[in-house]
Amino acid sequence: MDRNLAINLVRVTEAAALGSAKYMGRGDKNLADQGAVDNMRRMFDTMDIDGIVVIGEGELDEAPMLYIGERIGACKEDSPKVDIAVDPLDGTNSVAKGIEHAIAVVAMAPRGCLLEAPDTYMYKLAVGPKAKGVIDLNVSVKENMINIAKALNKDITDLTVTMLERERHEDIIRDCRELGCRIKLFRDGDVAAAIATCFDHTGVDVLIGKGGAPEGVIAAAALKCLGGEMQGKLTPMSNEEIARCESMGVETNKVLLLDDLVKGDEVYFAATGVSEGDLLRGVRYLPNNKCVTHSVVMRSKTGTIRFVEAIHNMEKKPEYAR
Repeated sequence: MDRNLAINLVRVTEAAALGSAKYMGRGDKNLADQGAVDNMRRMFDTMDIDGIVVIGEGELDEAPMLYIGERIGACKEDSPKVDIAVDPLDGTNSVAKGIEHAIAVVAMAPRGCLLEAPDTYMYKLAVGPKAKGVIDLNVSVKENMINIAKALNKDITDLTVTMLERERHEDIIRDCRELGCRIKLFRDGDVAAAIATCFDHTGVDVLIGKGGAPEGVIAAAALKCLGGEMQGKLTPMSNEEIARCESMGVETNKVLLLDDLVKGDEVYFAATGVSEGDLLRGVRYLPNNKCVTHSVVMRSKTGTIRFVEAIHNMEKKPEYAR
């Protein structure tokens, strides 16, 4: 695929971030999400791809655009055929409440390379490149933390473990505290937290816990680009969710490795900050109707990671403000 697709992809996440950031702290997560979806879908129309949404806003009867199975892009005869995984706003509650860690994200790979994850929970364990090869969801939380600390050449009391602030993680928190690990909880959106394990400046060493399975695949795409590692296991909460997993051909009792979640070595990932976070700064508003966005864009084949700060003149982009 054309390497220029990476830069074009970051324009998609910038558009989504600009569409949702204006609703920061206004208490309406649906409005913030819709702003991101509208702008993201509009920008996809400008890309020379023949894309199929494999992870999106839901089924056709649940979402008018960016629904699973939707064909997006220019879709010309010679356009690259790709899978698209989107989360126009990972952290809808964060934007609605005016708190941190919300981002707009897109992952892309050749057709058939992204796992079509059902809308259920996934138990996830993610680390950066320095701890690659030592994690295993088949062993205990404590054993994993000890092995990760050794790989990072850290005392266990210096290991920083991050997870969603949820009651379902009480057992994990207890195990980590008994070891003496540092714990960093966050309220919403675990894609950015998974990516943060790959960057020293974030201070995050490992992500663990249950979050959305679709977001798990998106995070896995980023970790493949970054040389990190992730494992996941689907944990459906009802008979309906179990049936959904079975209908999609995804096993619920199997540990999914990184190559199960994202196949191949031609993966693209882009994310733009909406609110402030460890990895990316949020959208900032300047005088004279201008905005600043902060993004990261990656390509697995070359290992290139670009941080992009862009200044947008909103008077020349009126469609972003709708």
